[in-house]
Amino acid sequence: MKGRNWRIQLPLHIMLIPGLAAILIFSYYPMAGAVIAFQKFIPTKGLFHSKWIGLDNFRYVLELPDFYQVLWNTIYIAVMKIIAGLLVPIVIALLLNEVRKEAMKRFIQTLVYLPHFLSWVILSGILIDVLSPKTGIVNAGLRGLGLEPIFFLGDNRWFPFTLVISNEWKEFGFSTIVYLAAILGINPALYEAAKVDGAGRWKQTLHITLPGMAPIIVLLATLSIGNVLNAGFEQVFNLYSPVVYQSGDIIDTFVYRIGMIDAQYGVATAVGLFKSLVSLILISTSYFLAYRFANYRIF
Repeated sequence: MKGRNWRIQLPLHIMLIPGLAAILIFSYYPMAGAVIAFQKFIPTKGLFHSKWIGLDNFRYVLELPDFYQVLWNTIYIAVMKIIAGLLVPIVIALLLNEVRKEAMKRFIQTLVYLPHFLSWVILSGILIDVLSPKTGIVNAGLRGLGLEPIFFLGDNRWFPFTLVISNEWKEFGFSTIVYLAAILGINPALYEAAKVDGAGRWKQTLHITLPGMAPIIVLLATLSIGNVLNAGFEQVFNLYSPVVYQSGDIIDTFVYRIGMIDAQYGVATAVGLFKSLVSLILISTSYFLAYRFANYRIF
C-alpha cells in the first residue's frame, strides 16, 4: 500500500521541482546580496573585493535627516490603507448582500472588481488627468460648487489621503468578493429563524451576518499587520513628485532614489535589510495572531 502511494505521489513531487527551482534562483540566491549592507560596495570590485565597513551604512541611514520622516510616512500611509482596506470592503459586501436582483448584483461586482486588473502605470495616468487642478473633472466639480481647486497630487496635506483613497478604489473590489464568500457560508436557517422572531434586515445584519463574517475579518486583519511597512511602491512611484516628498516619500521610494539614482548601493541595501527584518517580525507576529484568534495555519 505504501509503495502504491509513493508511485502516485512521485509525479506530483516532480511537478514541484520547476517551482522550487524558480524560488531558489529568484528568491533565495539574490539574498546573498544582503552582504552589500555591510560593505562600501563598488560594482567593479564585486561582493568579494569591496571594503567591509560593518554597521557604518546603518549608522549613516539613522543619521539622515529625512529617514525618520520617510519611516513615519510609510507607517502612516500603510496603516491608513490597512484600516480602509478592512472597513470599505466590509461595508460594500454588506450592501451588495442586500441587493435582491442577481443580475444587478453580478454587474456591480464586476464593475468594482475591474480596477484590480489595471496596473498603477495606467491608473496613475488616469488619476493625473482626473485630479488635475486645471482640467480635472474633480476640480471642475469643486469650482462648480464655488470651492477652490485642490492640487491633490502636489499638496502635502492632501497627497497621503489621495494615495489611500485611490488605492482603495483599485483594490476594494477584490476584498469585497472575499467577504461576500464569507456571507454565503452563513447558514440560511439562521436568517429564517431571525425572521420568525421578528428581526428586520438591520438586526439580521448586526446579529447574524457580522458575527458570521467575524472569523475572516479577524484573519485578514491579523495578516495585514505584516504590511505595516509596505505602503505601495508602484502607486507612490507613479504618482509622487519632489513637491510631495515630505508627505509621500516612503521607504521603498527612498531606497530606489538612494540606490538607483545616487548609486549608494550599500546604504540602499542597509535600508532594505532593515525593512525586511522588521517585516519578518511583523509577519511572524501576524501569523501567530491569526493562528491564535482565527485558527489559521499555513500547514
